[in-house]
Amino acid sequence: MSFLQHLEELRWHIIRSVLAIVIFTILAFIFKNFIFDSIILAPKNPGFFTNRILCQLSEMFFHNKALCINTKPFNLISIKMSGQLTTHIAVSIVSGVIIAFPYIIWEFWRFFRPALYTKEQKYAKGAVLTATLLFFTGVVFGYFMIVPLSIHFLGSYQISEQVVNQIYIRSYIGTLTSIVLASGLIFELPLVTFFLTKIGLITPSFLIKYRRHSIVVIFIVAAIITPPDIFSQILVSIPLLVLFEVGIIISKRVYKKKQKEHNDYMNEENNSQTENATL
Repeated sequence: MSFLQHLEELRWHIIRSVLAIVIFTILAFIFKNFIFDSIILAPKNPGFFTNRILCQLSEMFFHNKALCINTKPFNLISIKMSGQLTTHIAVSIVSGVIIAFPYIIWEFWRFFRPALYTKEQKYAKGAVLTATLLFFTGVVFGYFMIVPLSIHFLGSYQISEQVVNQIYIRSYIGTLTSIVLASGLIFELPLVTFFLTKIGLITPSFLIKYRRHSIVVIFIVAAIITPPDIFSQILVSIPLLVLFEVGIIISKRVYKKKQKEHNDYMNEENNSQTENATL
């Protein structure tokens, strides 16, 4: 296949990806009530799943409402004449990209697949699927765990009773989006560990040696992306610690496999040299 034919093939993959984004953007624009009321604005309301569960746990174990969050949902404001319309359009586009993300990854995978060997195709296909699953797992975790806690703290925090919070809708959506995307990227840690071990930049012994340092870093990251209270930080730190330990297990398996392949190669070389010397 010539260079121009490759460009033509890439062009159609891009066109199909853009078309998928456009279709899902239109659907998101049409179903704005579901997108905004049931997804984006839901975490600030008392009836949200996480808010209800935390409140029930608080009443069950502590016999009080210490963990009841977002019990007084705040109002959001739009300060521009076209603010709500532009917000509607922007959110629809972002929603279209997120929903179409698996299809976009699949399209680009189809483009690069012919250039890979059979073994490489197997690894690359697994990596694409794993990366997608990990990312969306992180997004779900961030949406249901970190976002409600952050909204509760930031939305109810006051420097004085004379200052009333009137939160701009774009600020609210920006905070929610940044938390969810950051959580999704953090959950890619096991995959990053796999590739760094594969190319020899890290080893299991390196990860184990700096395990204590990683715990400190994890708690710092948790403190950055959550409200400044111990409960929220611990709640977020637990899955991050689990991900790090999973990364160590993955690194051990990859390193062991690399060592076995290296030993097999050296044995073959030695056998080949012995046969040549005999001849």
